[in-house]
Amino acid sequence: EKVLVDPVSSRSQQVARKQRLISFFLMEKLPIAIRELLKVKKFLALVIALVMIPLPTSSQAAVSKAVAFQAEVWADNWFSLYVNGQMVAEDSIPITTERSFNAETISFDAAYPLNVAIISKDYIENETGLEYIGLPNQQMGDGGFIAQITDTTTGEVVLVTSSAWRGLVIQTAPLNTQCEKSADPLADCQYEQLDEPTGWQSAEFDASGWMTATEYTPAEVGTKDGYDTIEWDASAHLIWGDDLKTQNTILWRAPVVE
Repeated sequence: EKVLVDPVSSRSQQVARKQRLISFFLMEKLPIAIRELLKVKKFLALVIALVMIPLPTSSQAAVSKAVAFQAEVWADNWFSLYVNGQMVAEDSIPITTERSFNAETISFDAAYPLNVAIISKDYIENETGLEYIGLPNQQMGDGGFIAQITDTTTGEVVLVTSSAWRGLVIQTAPLNTQCEKSADPLADCQYEQLDEPTGWQSAEFDASGWMTATEYTPAEVGTKDGYDTIEWDASAHLIWGDDLKTQNTILWRAPVVE
C-alpha cells in the first residue's frame, strides 16, 4: 500500500534541517573560524610591524661600536684634544713652559662619526702676547700645529689638519705690534680676550661661521723638537690663523669623520 507524503510537511522538515545546520554552524563552527581568523590577523599585524621597523644604516650601526684610534700631534706650543665632546688628551708639557716644542702620540677609543675639537696655544708670558719680557730677545712668539688621526684597525689615516678646519681666535695680542720692544709692555700693549663659546667641543656645535685655517710650511712655522719624529701623511699640514704672531689661542673644529 502506498504511503502518501505530504509535500508541505516535507518542505517544512527540509527547512528545519537547514535551520539546525545553520544554527550548529553559528554556534559551533563560526566562533572557531573567527578565533582562527583573529589569530591570522594578529600574526599578519606582527609581520607588518616587523617589516616597518627601519633597519639601521651602516653609519647608525657604527655609532655604538668603539674603534681604536691613534692621534699624533705636534704643537707650538700646547694643545688639548677632544673627541665626541670628551677630552682624550692634552700636551704633556704645561703651557707655562717656554720653548715647549714636542710631539705627542695618543691612543684612544671612540665611535664613528668622529667630531674632533682642539684648543691650541702659543706660549705667551702674559696677556701682552710677548715672551722673554725684559730680556734682549723680548718678542712676539709664533704658533702652529699639525695633527693626524689613524684608525688602527684599518691602518687608514682618517683625519689630518688642513685648511678644511675651522678656528676661532680667542686671545689676540699685541693688537698694537709696535709695543713689541716696550720697556713696560703691560702698560703699552693692547690685547683682546674672548670667552670660549659654551659647548664648542660638543658634536652638536655649529662652527660653520668660524674662520678657515691657514696652512703653513715647516719653514714658516719654524718646526723643531719632535716634529721630525712623526711620519706625517702627505695630506697633513701645519695650520694656524692668518697671523702666526698675534693670534695666541685658537679653538679648532675638524670636518666630521663619518
